[in-house]
Amino acid sequence: MLMTSPGYKLQIRDLRKTYGPVVALAGADVDMREGEFLTLLGPSGSGKTTMLMLIAGLIQPERGEVRIDGRLCTYMPPHRRDLGMVFQNYALFPHMTVYENIAFPLRMRKENEATIRSEVERVLDVVQLPGVGGRHPRQLSGGQQQRIALARCMVYRPPIILMDEPLGALDKKLREQLQLEIRRLHRDQGITVLYVTHDQEEALVMSDRICLMDQGQIVQLDTPDGLYFHPETVFAADFLGESNLLDATVRRIRDGVLHMDGPDGARIEAPARDGIAEGQPVKFMVRPESVRLLEGEETADNALSATLQDVILVGQVTKHYATLSDGTEVSATSLTHHRLPRFAQDEAVRFGFDRQSTVVLPVDGASSPA
Repeated sequence: MLMTSPGYKLQIRDLRKTYGPVVALAGADVDMREGEFLTLLGPSGSGKTTMLMLIAGLIQPERGEVRIDGRLCTYMPPHRRDLGMVFQNYALFPHMTVYENIAFPLRMRKENEATIRSEVERVLDVVQLPGVGGRHPRQLSGGQQQRIALARCMVYRPPIILMDEPLGALDKKLREQLQLEIRRLHRDQGITVLYVTHDQEEALVMSDRICLMDQGQIVQLDTPDGLYFHPETVFAADFLGESNLLDATVRRIRDGVLHMDGPDGARIEAPARDGIAEGQPVKFMVRPESVRLLEGEETADNALSATLQDVILVGQVTKHYATLSDGTEVSATSLTHHRLPRFAQDEAVRFGFDRQSTVVLPVDGASSPA
């Protein structure tokens, strides 16, 4: 049985859901604090929406517990959990005005008219749409409709707001704008948000913590910085952001440093980590923005010889793509500057990166030598 702890708005333990032979969620454990913005991130079929629906009470688990504010809610019907939900399709009532859409959950709770009027006006100010109460949803833009859906959800002050890919139907510019607005609302209002997305950039921008999922399991639950700079698995390193993932073998471990034999016999160094032993095959990750093109006799902690394939200017950044002798692709990203070194296609280059920027990862299925 789950022992409750003060300060947690949501606790789930050993939550499992299957559909025949398919394991949609395999024994998940999550603690969520009051005022936290926690994002469930992962590819399609990873289990993130299943977890959200189990928390909302829209489906039932095979086993496990769900507690909201310390109250056992595992098999409680959705309306008794009193959670707020925001969907991708807005789910506004088209025949009602904006005012009546937002007032609806308060009317269902039999609040008096003075309270309803005050609360509707309050949340319209919060979402920065005062004065639109008399309009119908069809008279608003997509971004405005989504803000009204959020206002309707916030108006009755639920303990947790669940958001299932709420920005998925919007164009890129509007998505980015609303990401910042939802982040502002979370910060200013202190609301607790459980957010579902497959968009890694969205998760990094908005979250206090990210629960990365794959094939029904939690891969890593960490801060955005922790997931990006210190992934614990090859999947986490590959899924979140761009990365160079290369093979190596640990040669020796000395004074907190892993010394490895990398591609083409390159000597690679990285900070030591638990669970990695001498003689073990591993992968190491370095983010493209941590890689630089070395000029002349310039040195770095780690260096790889490669053949330049392409240089792409992407506005404020320039990307260099190259291949190692075995065909492995590597890339470096730097801020665009007119003094960037110029290299020609098919030219031999050296990519350098620091020891501290190199993350060693265990290879799935590989075991440490005895």
